Amino acid sequence: MTNNTEQTQPGTECSVEHAAQPPTSCRWVVKVGSSLVTDDGLGLNIGLMADWARQLLSLRQEGIQPVLVSSGAVAAGVGRLGLDERPTRIAMLQAAAAAGQAALVQAYDSCFLQHGVHTAQVLLSHGDLSDQDRYRNARNTLDALINLDTVPVVNENDTVATAELCFGDNDTLAALVAGLVSAKRLVILTDQDGLYTADPRQDAAATLISRADVEDDTLQAMAGPGSELGRGGMQTKLSAAKLAAATGADTIIANGRTEDVLCRLAVGEKLGTRLVSSGHVADGQSVQQRAKPVESSQSSSRHQPKALTA
Repeated sequence: MTNNTEQTQPGTECSVEHAAQPPTSCRWVVKVGSSLVTDDGLGLNIGLMADWARQLLSLRQEGIQPVLVSSGAVAAGVGRLGLDERPTRIAMLQAAAAAGQAALVQAYDSCFLQHGVHTAQVLLSHGDLSDQDRYRNARNTLDALINLDTVPVVNENDTVATAELCFGDNDTLAALVAGLVSAKRLVILTDQDGLYTADPRQDAAATLISRADVEDDTLQAMAGPGSELGRGGMQTKLSAAKLAAATGADTIIANGRTEDVLCRLAVGEKLGTRLVSSGHVADGQSVQQRAKPVESSQSSSRHQPKALTA
């Protein structure tokens, strides 16, 4: 495990022209959390969403096909419905998700349309990824959207999910989508610079871990809980990284407010925490071998939920 506390200089523009060897066409899944999307619960952060759109489209010029997994529907719905706090009852959470999802997808579509690109809303449930036929259909749909130069915006279908079936957090969903589309990298954007040796908000001596083996058991002790806006803390991000590694994708946890974070990652700049595994799937394996439906919730407790997460 390597600790890194060095400060990097922000890029002057979102450009990947200076990359030494541009990668061949590959896919990245980029997940953004509720605290970023909703500006810590103060409504949708349109400025930041527009900047992510710009960066994601810049990645496409580098041969990287992005899939966006976005939280924020429930948090956006709380504000849109005039609620004082995040609901606890399932029916109210689903109502907030329904109201917020409409605002969320409209905002993303507006941001991408500024660049002449359409988005496509893809709402997935646990059943879509645990049933073989539905899994194949979801994969084919995402493949078609990507090949049509559309940016898929994925979220959990919280308006129909139940406490027994929902994924539990969108970090997990993002990792499963990475397997679904055979992504090479999962980027989880959060409100922290990455994984630290301790909570930097409470321990001034905490240092950033720049790279680690996803199977390192000591990482769990360093991870903290999630925020009130969402359900995904560093522990769920570590679990997601393990799921992604099982399908051959590495994971980078980085700060979504860092200037040009996605473009700088694309050219190899060391930002955030990169989690890799020595047990990556062999490059020669097919999509069908790498990407498989997840286990049913009745036969596995791995994806048991905490609450609705959009």
